[in-house]
Amino acid sequence: MNLKGTSAIVTGGASGLGGATAEALAKEGVKVAIWDLQDDKGHAHAEKIGGAFFKVDVTSEESVGEALKGALAAHGAPSILVNCAGIATGEKTVGKNGPHNLDNFKRTVGVNLFGTFNCIRLVAAEMEKNDPQADGERGVIVNTASVAAFDGQIGQAAYSASKAAVAGMTLPIARDLMSIGVRVNTIAPGIFMTPMMAGMDPKIQEALAAMVPFPKRLGGPEEFASMAIEICRNAYMNGETIRLDGAIRMQPR
Repeated sequence: MNLKGTSAIVTGGASGLGGATAEALAKEGVKVAIWDLQDDKGHAHAEKIGGAFFKVDVTSEESVGEALKGALAAHGAPSILVNCAGIATGEKTVGKNGPHNLDNFKRTVGVNLFGTFNCIRLVAAEMEKNDPQADGERGVIVNTASVAAFDGQIGQAAYSASKAAVAGMTLPIARDLMSIGVRVNTIAPGIFMTPMMAGMDPKIQEALAAMVPFPKRLGGPEEFASMAIEICRNAYMNGETIRLDGAIRMQPR
């Protein structure tokens, strides 16, 4: 895809992996709409990159619909959707306080899986209206899974289930959308230096970095963004889930 002059939506784009991706897209000449629940950070980052911010609950059809109207009015029909909105929870199936709280499980799957699919289905319907580029391409969607989809650790049943489902629906959605010229791919990041990670004790950060075979460090959000940009550019990349993890394979704990 030729990126310059296109329009993109980045969920969870106020900070972290989504924030880095929104900034990288803007540097490529893409008009970026940030969808996030973080008002202050969202507005500030949108101003920084010359984009637009919309407060969005990705699990709500109404909220996504309203934000999509705003993005269409600001930048026209999107050619790119990057789904980075998500939450991480930790709770054992049976722990000291008894069985896993079912509402916590539902909330994790709701945001990470249902929220991702909600954005895909509504944004893809607008992508269909775009004039095709080379190969008939009208849009590209990049989702975020996790290495936990494949190597879930103790206490990650809900998180792993939600991210495995994102990886699992990548190919069928790519097949669903092939007739309208929209590609779908997923990145499964390993341990990255996100705002949540930055708040941890440096010793914990060092221990996590030591688990990575090579390079022995945490991933940078700009490296996630670089992969997202390449997926957008490379028209032959479709229906794939890509691990971006320094070859890490997570241990049980």
